[in-house]
Amino acid sequence: MTPTVSATGLSLRYGSVRALDDVSLGLTPGVTGLLGPNGAGKTTLLRVLATAVPADRGAFTVLGHDPGSARGRQEVRRRLGYLPQTPGFHPDFTAFEFVDYVAILKELTDRAARHREVRRVLDEVDLSDVRGRRIKKLSGGMRQRVALAAALVGDPGFLVLDEPTVGLDPEQRIRFRELIAGAGEGRTVLLSTHQTEDVAMLCHRVLVMACGRIRFDGTPAELTERAAGRVWSSTGRDPGAKAGWRTGTGSFRNVGDPPPGADLLEPTLEDGYLLTLDGAGHTEVAA
Repeated sequence: MTPTVSATGLSLRYGSVRALDDVSLGLTPGVTGLLGPNGAGKTTLLRVLATAVPADRGAFTVLGHDPGSARGRQEVRRRLGYLPQTPGFHPDFTAFEFVDYVAILKELTDRAARHREVRRVLDEVDLSDVRGRRIKKLSGGMRQRVALAAALVGDPGFLVLDEPTVGLDPEQRIRFRELIAGAGEGRTVLLSTHQTEDVAMLCHRVLVMACGRIRFDGTPAELTERAAGRVWSSTGRDPGAKAGWRTGTGSFRNVGDPPPGADLLEPTLEDGYLLTLDGAGHTEVAA
């Protein structure tokens, strides 16, 4: 499938910190998950692709448009929906007023058509009944849905979501997964998250970042397979394990290189992710 978003050699430094280090990727329609520890470069990559900050080196295109020029940036932004990790709400705006404000920024100038679009996206995220309520009166889950509605204004072909389920309770996360799955039908979605279960349930593809680089690019099943034969159960934490923790049954789940005769367990996507980070030289793997 021809990539709708294509990047080559993206690099960016903040002082002495190399936030992006020669990142190349191609994204196709559907939901792609982006996993990585804090400081891996995930948010920086999203901000670059959302044209919020320029890279020091490298280039990318979105739906055939190159943001390297002012005209190209404008065309990309017209086709982009961006939900940052911390949406900048004005608390006294109603849900409708906030999304309408974003629609104005997206150059929807005809008032009647713009208001139809605002009502459409609020309905899509199931907020029609509270569209007149002030944002400061909404729950955390509802605020996240308002932010998603704003990102969906104009039916963008490329949707960038940075930690959209952070801070949500389990019921809210399930609801948000439904919304993201629907958003990924017919458009390209890049979802940054710390929740491996979100990736396992939503994504047709997963990228793992560490230290500013892409360390894995494949399907969730392929990432899980990396841990095949490397997860085992024991009565205590195995000192040779890369990671190990006591489970609800009282036994320990260990990830790494098992000893001879170990009681092997079925791996999960999280196990494959932990081993990928360890293989990338990341030190925060032990649990």
